[in-house]
Amino acid sequence: MDEIWLKSAKFLIIDDQEFNITLLERILRHAGFSNLVSTMEPKQMEALYQEHQPDIILLDLHMPEMDGYRALEVLKGLKREGDYLPVLILTADVTQEAKKRVLHEGANDFITKPFDRTEVVLRIQNLLRTRYYHLQLQDQNQHLEKRVKERTKELKQAKFEILQVLGRTSEYRDDATGQHTQRVAQLAGQIAAALELPEHEVELIELATPFHDIGKIGIPDDILLKPGRFTPDEFEQMKMHTKIGANILEGSLFPVLNLARTIALTHHEKWDGTGYPNGLSGEEIPLAGRIVAIADFFDALTHVRPYKRAWTREEALDEIRQQSGSHFDPRVVDAFMGVVQMNDKR
Repeated sequence: MDEIWLKSAKFLIIDDQEFNITLLERILRHAGFSNLVSTMEPKQMEALYQEHQPDIILLDLHMPEMDGYRALEVLKGLKREGDYLPVLILTADVTQEAKKRVLHEGANDFITKPFDRTEVVLRIQNLLRTRYYHLQLQDQNQHLEKRVKERTKELKQAKFEILQVLGRTSEYRDDATGQHTQRVAQLAGQIAAALELPEHEVELIELATPFHDIGKIGIPDDILLKPGRFTPDEFEQMKMHTKIGANILEGSLFPVLNLARTIALTHHEKWDGTGYPNGLSGEEIPLAGRIVAIADFFDALTHVRPYKRAWTREEALDEIRQQSGSHFDPRVVDAFMGVVQMNDKR
């Protein structure tokens, strides 16, 4: 035990008899304790407690206006949850009933009057040792809790970065900058927020969206990078990237990858049922797939691809308006348009 801490421990002595306080202070100072605060007015206890934050309280049991039992009740409301603050009762009442009551009310020990100097010092040292070890344990727990939080934050950041890297992998084949996935993810998150989805769902959609085209890994370069329109056979092969992506992401235990699988499989489905790969329609299409469909469509239109020029922003917006109710969920279109307007004001 740290003897320096022991000798610097803070005392609060509450006794309505000046003689008892004087005697206790003399005993304590002789034992090497010097950080002593005392009062003969028990009603001052709360203010003195708040000001000095004692390590131990020596409390007389029988006092006018506020006795020791009432003082123990007040202390219960002052102590912080989980804190160990020893209370040593000073009393000439040594009945079993009194002992049981003070211990039940939260006292830790008691000494009887008249005081035995050796007993006083030994009991106080024992109580202070317990407080010291309790404080050490609290410090250790706080340190461990801080490290756990730091490590959790690090792991979350690492997971986020891994997801971003993996999501960009497929894009480098037909997007030299690798920024398409990030733009689509950001826009999808904004649309989800505009639809008033819960914050954790918005975050999940934004994290899962970069995987929407991961199935392009399985599409041959002569098709993926072909300038101009696909032949019907080539388009059928291109459609397979949705199922390839779903197969790659199959069976994950992580919610973000499960959602990524759903998005990869359904972001080319259309509201009227004419999309692929399964011809889903309306609300049969998962909401995340409907959100990413419009975000992906807008970004693809407004950026150069091997098979097309970049459309102007207004051309893309007009096209999306025209396809509301056929290609896109009208409610998602409205949310998307609200996001566009909000971004314009920034």
